[in-house]
Amino acid sequence: MAKRSRTFDENGFPKFGMRDKLAYAAGDFGCNMSFALASYLAVFYTQYIGLSASLFALLLIILKVWDAVNDPLIGALMDGSKKTHKRGKFKSYIFVGSFGLVVAAALCFIPIPNAALWLKIAVCMLGYMAWDLFYTVVNVPYGSMVSVITAEPGERAQLSAWRNVGALVAGMGIGVVLPMIIYDENDNLMGGMMFPIALILGVVAFLSFRFLLRGTTERIRPEILLAEEKEKDREQFNYFRTIGNFLRNRGAMGVTLAVVAFFLGNYGAQTAVTVMFQSYFHNAGVSGVVMLIGYIPMFAVMPFIAKIVRKWGKKEAAQITMLLPILSSALMLVVPIGGDAAGMLLYLLFSLVNGLGMSVFMVTSYAMLADAIDYNQWKTGRREEGTIYAFHSFFRKIAQGVGPSIGLLIMEALGYAGTLGANQAAQTALNMRYMVAAMALFSAAAAWACVRFIFNIDKKSLAEMEAALGRSNAALMGKQIAE
Repeated sequence: MAKRSRTFDENGFPKFGMRDKLAYAAGDFGCNMSFALASYLAVFYTQYIGLSASLFALLLIILKVWDAVNDPLIGALMDGSKKTHKRGKFKSYIFVGSFGLVVAAALCFIPIPNAALWLKIAVCMLGYMAWDLFYTVVNVPYGSMVSVITAEPGERAQLSAWRNVGALVAGMGIGVVLPMIIYDENDNLMGGMMFPIALILGVVAFLSFRFLLRGTTERIRPEILLAEEKEKDREQFNYFRTIGNFLRNRGAMGVTLAVVAFFLGNYGAQTAVTVMFQSYFHNAGVSGVVMLIGYIPMFAVMPFIAKIVRKWGKKEAAQITMLLPILSSALMLVVPIGGDAAGMLLYLLFSLVNGLGMSVFMVTSYAMLADAIDYNQWKTGRREEGTIYAFHSFFRKIAQGVGPSIGLLIMEALGYAGTLGANQAAQTALNMRYMVAAMALFSAAAAWACVRFIFNIDKKSLAEMEAALGRSNAALMGKQIAE
């Protein structure tokens, strides 16, 4: 009996611990094996396949219509289902979607530079749609799992942090190592290598999802309800009511809009960063270091995040530290940064400061969303994890599509020509350097404003909410309620 008390909680579930954290990190590692490749799509299609920057920007915007249907429907499907799944509410979807995701990313990188324009467009759109479908089937339930693995705020913050560990490891492999492989000695993309690389990464992702499924436990069971809540549960799932709940949920909207603002700036500058390293610093192989530098501060913060959250609160800590990248990005605009090695090191230093300032928010953002799910339960009596996370994911992916589209249009207006590859005009290369700084300033300032003025779950209100939900979440953690 003593051994069981050390291993299982009072409800018979394995106690939350390192296995949950590592397995959950493996989930985002798998997601990023696929998703991080998307950062190379613009360079692949404009420099290797031969589409113009404006055409590819238009295609990205059109493809986001698919996202508009895809993400919320998957979330509604999960929340509206009354079926009891053997693997758990969310794991069943991850299990199915992971098979398609093995090959889906590779479909986006089919090497056809000499094909007709219509075929290039068709392959681009169909490949992306297939990838997005399977990615959504995996990613929406994966993100929603935080709210059912544990109800304890510190443990949720740890899961959010470990999710970033998975992203960090994947980012190091794809963002740092890959540029050293796929660019030739003249800093031009060797696009033919992308297809087999995507297939290999798909297999790695599949194995990561197997560990996620085996290593995590869904401890909060929404199907086990308090007696006074059962009448509500009998009501038919209402998709439009859930949309309204999401839009009225300041916690969900605040963290979602902050992430959208951050992604609009960062993804908008993503291709410009690559071109800047190709044509301004003349060292494309180092471009991935920027991604690594952005993750290093998050990795440093993670061991302390639970203590930071317990002492100051997520909102309070994030809104203070987010002032740092605003200052750093403003300095990046006015401080002379040359195209030599010293200038490149100075740029990397500014990027490190930006990453440090955003680290607390990025590490806790998913925990903040889990708090917003609890907020929805507090105010409406319904958790609706799948739909809330699906809309959050939808807006994230809109930003990840619209951001690069806007960025490509700005780049083209500043003189960028994809057919020139690494041989952009000197003025164009300089323009990329200023564009990157301006986009960083925009994203930092807008994200800070969303956390400061929209997100409304501070440390005090979180304690009040937890007290109100204490009895309910105890039931959800597995205590059967007598009729």
